[in-house]
Amino acid sequence: MFNHVFSGLAIALTLIAFLPYIASTLRGQTRPHVFSWVIWGITTFIVFLAQVQDGGGAGAWPIGVSGVITIGVATLAYIKRADISITRLDKVFFVAAVSAVPLWYVTADPVWAVVILTTVDLLGFGPTLRKAFHFPHQENLTFFGLFLLRNLLAIIALEHYSVTTVLFPAAVALACLMLIVLIIYRRRLTQSKNNDAPSL
Repeated sequence: MFNHVFSGLAIALTLIAFLPYIASTLRGQTRPHVFSWVIWGITTFIVFLAQVQDGGGAGAWPIGVSGVITIGVATLAYIKRADISITRLDKVFFVAAVSAVPLWYVTADPVWAVVILTTVDLLGFGPTLRKAFHFPHQENLTFFGLFLLRNLLAIIALEHYSVTTVLFPAAVALACLMLIVLIIYRRRLTQSKNNDAPSL
């Protein structure tokens, strides 16, 4: 029973976090990188399938909802003619994400697929961490805070705990936490420097 409650809360947080982003994309204010969102959609949805196979139960549902929404954002980005540039690194991430499926099939064990997909997803945080370091005021703390809480609730809602079911939400939650700490630290540091600067 409690699993379903926590799962419902995690799904609600997923929707709350995504809706402003989708609205901004529809207005043309935000231009998502199509290929990046395709990769994130693939990784998230395959992790959801692996969690379901490994008995994750209600705890897997928020990841599945997130995967569907992410693919929806990629589709919306394509329709709105957002950023469609593709770099070599994008191609590497895409190949790694897609390779997780045959690996899962060959080994008959979803854990290695989840390890690959989690790694790909975490590498996607790299550019955001770099940007947050240099431009901490350009990142949305609320968005990452909601996703941190969403992943913690998803873990609590799991009906079976294993590397397959826990790794992805735990790793993403940790990445969000690190990003939040970095943003707060850099904002305070830049604020302190601005306050110490001599007035002209």
